[in-house]
Amino acid sequence: MAETENLDQTDVVSILRDSGYVMLTTALDDGKLLAHPMVPQQVTDEADVWFFIGMQGDQATALLHNPEVNIAVSEAGNWLSVSGRIEFVDDQDKKDELWNDEVDAWFVGGRNDPGLGLMKVVGDSAQHWGLKGGKVSALAQIAKAKVTGDRSGGGSDTTEL
Repeated sequence: MAETENLDQTDVVSILRDSGYVMLTTALDDGKLLAHPMVPQQVTDEADVWFFIGMQGDQATALLHNPEVNIAVSEAGNWLSVSGRIEFVDDQDKKDELWNDEVDAWFVGGRNDPGLGLMKVVGDSAQHWGLKGGKVSALAQIAKAKVTGDRSGGGSDTTEL
């Protein structure tokens, strides 16, 4: 695959902000990988990603024992993998800032639900595979490649966060 333009933190932030859902993967104590679809509540300019999480269940237990995670994004023409670590944050003001109707549907007790956790993924590095120009351009490049038989010209790049 050809090299893409240099990936930087701004690109990572943009892709994460455009993603409605991501897959968050961690390792269980026995080494098995566990992935859940998650909704980013906020992506900072530093590429930190904020999530709400239910504290009862395998995912929260795994994260409490091993904070190393991977965030995966897959959309037409773009794939992003962000390696980082979880920090659980006990901050009611931040919960209030990020709270919305979609989150309310998942937590019966609302912002004060005892099972509600708040966590931030602090990224270490990101790997991107994809096509230039975003989702619409990528779809057009993929369609053109199918018709003409030419390769779509995608590439891969890694950046430290």
